[in-house]
Amino acid sequence: MELVSAINCLAAFCGPRALPELTPTALATTFGLEQADAIVLFGGSILAGGDLFAHALQAKLAKTSVIVGGVGHTTAALQATLESSSIFSQSTEAELFAAYLEKNYQLQPDFLETASTNCGNNITNLLNLLQAEHRPVSSLILIQDATMQRRMSATLKKFAPHITAIDFASYHVTVSKRNGHLYFQDPPLGMWDLEHYLSLLLGEIPRLRDDANGYGPQGKNYLAHVTIPPEVEAAFTIVKNHYPQLVRKAEPKYKS
Repeated sequence: MELVSAINCLAAFCGPRALPELTPTALATTFGLEQADAIVLFGGSILAGGDLFAHALQAKLAKTSVIVGGVGHTTAALQATLESSSIFSQSTEAELFAAYLEKNYQLQPDFLETASTNCGNNITNLLNLLQAEHRPVSSLILIQDATMQRRMSATLKKFAPHITAIDFASYHVTVSKRNGHLYFQDPPLGMWDLEHYLSLLLGEIPRLRDDANGYGPQGKNYLAHVTIPPEVEAAFTIVKNHYPQLVRKAEPKYKS
């Protein structure tokens, strides 16, 4: 497997989509639902996630809408993307995205969750919020950055296995190579720089593993079990061997 193929293999695994498109027709065809009970945008996404979420709200895909995100390892990048506008004055990821939706689409979510700092309490705080607001949920559309989508879904499965998780990664992007250099084909709005993107992808596989060092039940027990196919492990090894300095470690200050 070549480097480019390995990167795109990791991306495809980390960023699943359970629907061919985020539309009422696709939701009805795939899950038999007229509406999901709730839809949530997680603040770790790039700005393209805000546009996707807005289109979902316009299509009335869910009965309840939430943006989740306090201050974590992706907050500074989101702020930097928006620093030329007044949106930059907002502090948390949820508030930043809410301001973006208001400014560009004149839309507001039903609720914001602004205290969480990592994938684990993104989910637990979301569930607590929905319970406190008396919003029962059996189906939930999850929109997260493509690098972290599978981990977010596995976190929900651990803490609320009765809920049907409908994954829809906030973007799909393909890496190609030209004249010896890697580049994104048609990068989405607010896309990470390539090095940071690779760092995010490389950080996921060690976390998703269900072993003594991973986040699965046999390790830190933050997630439900995730089966990592051999070709994904092989792709991880190839990318890690090219960029050993980019394997992202957890940041203790965002631990909960």
